[in-house]
Amino acid sequence: MTGEDSTVADLVASAARTVPDTIALIDTATRATLTWHDTERAVAAFARRLGEAGIARGDRVAIRLPTSAEFAVAFFATLRAGAVAVPLNPQAPSAEIDPVLDHSGSRLLVTDRALQTTCSPEVMAPSIEVDGDSGAPAEGTGGGEELAALFYTSGTTGPARGVMLSHRALLANVAQLTALDPPAAQPDDRVYVAVPLHHIYGLGPGLLAPTAVGATTVLSPRFEVGQALADLVEHRVTGMVGVPAMYAALAEQPAERLRESLASMRLMVSGAAPLRPRVLSDLRSATGHGVYEGYGLTEAAPVVTSTLATGYPKPGSVGRPLPGVEVRLVDSDGSPLPVPLDPEDPDDAFDADADGTGLVSVRGANLFSGYWPDGAHGPDADGWFRTGDVGYIDVDGDLHLVDRAGDLVIVNGFNVYPHEVEEVVRAIPGVAEVVVVGVLDERTGEAVKAVVVPEPEAELSQRQVLERCAERLAGYKVPRTVEFVTELPHTPLGKVRRAELRASGDDTGASGDDTGQDGTHG
Repeated sequence: MTGEDSTVADLVASAARTVPDTIALIDTATRATLTWHDTERAVAAFARRLGEAGIARGDRVAIRLPTSAEFAVAFFATLRAGAVAVPLNPQAPSAEIDPVLDHSGSRLLVTDRALQTTCSPEVMAPSIEVDGDSGAPAEGTGGGEELAALFYTSGTTGPARGVMLSHRALLANVAQLTALDPPAAQPDDRVYVAVPLHHIYGLGPGLLAPTAVGATTVLSPRFEVGQALADLVEHRVTGMVGVPAMYAALAEQPAERLRESLASMRLMVSGAAPLRPRVLSDLRSATGHGVYEGYGLTEAAPVVTSTLATGYPKPGSVGRPLPGVEVRLVDSDGSPLPVPLDPEDPDDAFDADADGTGLVSVRGANLFSGYWPDGAHGPDADGWFRTGDVGYIDVDGDLHLVDRAGDLVIVNGFNVYPHEVEEVVRAIPGVAEVVVVGVLDERTGEAVKAVVVPEPEAELSQRQVLERCAERLAGYKVPRTVEFVTELPHTPLGKVRRAELRASGDDTGASGDDTGQDGTHG
């Protein structure tokens, strides 16, 4: 389904025609199981309900549901009806939902639970019921450049913005994932998805890619390692779309249990945040399977690069661009940087203090149409979009991410990439997790702050952290502040909410007691 007028909902209709009796959706929470024939009928029935409720082409329909068969049907039905899907976090409070409902102008909210909201969209309950009429809704859909979905970014550095994804963009990324060798999803796959479908990472690689090839998606509303292992066995899962926290939990399981639970596994992919090399190594040792990492963003619908494109997992790298995607490094005004590395020159290696880094810029048919409502700040006239991520390309041509440009800490005019400091602190025995942020400093403008989560029973001190950093980093990169906490604030996909740490840390000096066990808790 790649024509100019194709819609994302056409993926379901195509699967229903070609593999009608293949299992399409397995909902681990409700035990609901739908074939592609059933799914098509459920989508058509719900699309008719939307039409009967007055939803017309271009109207926005908010979907506030967990990862489930109901979400999948509601999403495809919204697009089948010609409307625009606005996925929402089902765990978010009304104070977070209200601005999105208002900003998007959503006319209807599909939800399975009560929500106190100051906005006034009509509310509709989800459904995966089918009726006798399997025909499509009377009102047709557009497809192509027409808007398919509005995904609101987390807004960690400002108000949330609605990313406008067209049918063209979503279908392009599905085609790019399918063009990998081997493809991200194959017709006989059973793909386990416990990441939120309201996030583009869960929706694109997790739901749309398997749908495009008529595979089966095993949906779970949450990840609990014991239940997940049981689900992998019961449903003979061959693929998994996950985030680092999931793989870290798996790596802690006994090797024999992992091997048994992952016996049918073909492919595991990770995204949304960096995967620790130790986790990658532990999983490979226990099961023989590698975990392929990728890089993406909502504005790219979402996948840009993957180690699937290189053919092997590579610690620290997010791989190469997908087929049909271009990546280059640019400076702050958008000018392309010279290629800093010569694969034929062994002395031409990356130096964090040299000019090897640049802003990652992306071009491809999978890019968004700008931000809602007027399409502002989208790709430039030549189709390039500057992501705000800082990275470098190694001698193999693989992309490595250093940090978000907005996370850069500037000390006395010198750039400090948090990732570089975090790698040093993370290597200290007893450190479970660390995040480095910049805090205001009257003398240097900004100062480096390290927020450390110790492992259970570990005895860490501020002195240990500072001495290790002083041994391995330039003086201006050494943290001025070390804070020990029991946990870090995370988004549902495992990314650290750095803005919260900055807001609570505009001070200097060590925080709390000198040990990790009794330090100030954040």
